[in-house]
Amino acid sequence: MNQKNSLGLDKCFLDLDNPFELFERWFEEAKKKEINDPNALALGTANKEGIPSVRMVLLKNFSENGFIFYTNLNSQKGNELKENPNASMCFHWKSLLRQIRIVGTLKQVDDKTADEYYNSRSYESRIGAWASKQSSILKKRSDLLKALEDFRNKFKDKKKVPRPDHWTGWNLKPKSIEFWLDGDNRIHERLKYTLVNNDWSKSLLSP
Repeated sequence: MNQKNSLGLDKCFLDLDNPFELFERWFEEAKKKEINDPNALALGTANKEGIPSVRMVLLKNFSENGFIFYTNLNSQKGNELKENPNASMCFHWKSLLRQIRIVGTLKQVDDKTADEYYNSRSYESRIGAWASKQSSILKKRSDLLKALEDFRNKFKDKKKVPRPDHWTGWNLKPKSIEFWLDGDNRIHERLKYTLVNNDWSKSLLSP
């Protein structure tokens, strides 16, 4: 019989009052088991009319202050976040039969944080941030390739490629974090942490 925690859930849920600690434990396991991009997540946003959109992005950092990813501010998600900062994230680790859902509000990271991450990227990735007008209509692929070449010529020194003003990070500060484990016959195990008056409360959810 599988060992259980104090709430009767699988032992992988542990007995932690802080959801960030549990996220870190599950994330470390995912990094060992997932073949590709264990930091990939589905990011859900909505525009001011409430029309939703979802896409995959990569988590680049996290702490008790939130979960950080980077993007072009003029992309679809960038424009939506300017209009509506509410967003959700969903990690799905098939190899572990686990999901984590996070709901909260997004805020841009400070320039120092954005600069540090941008400067850690490869040269071609930094050039791409300049050349790609993310989410805009591209008449032909050769236009993008020419823009890439133009910016390579502009920034020939690979150590001196400044971060574009339109490229930065977003930090999602969570209001709730749900941990999900696949169960036999779809009797899944779900544990939700909700932030109430700056403290986290735990609730079991029906599958």
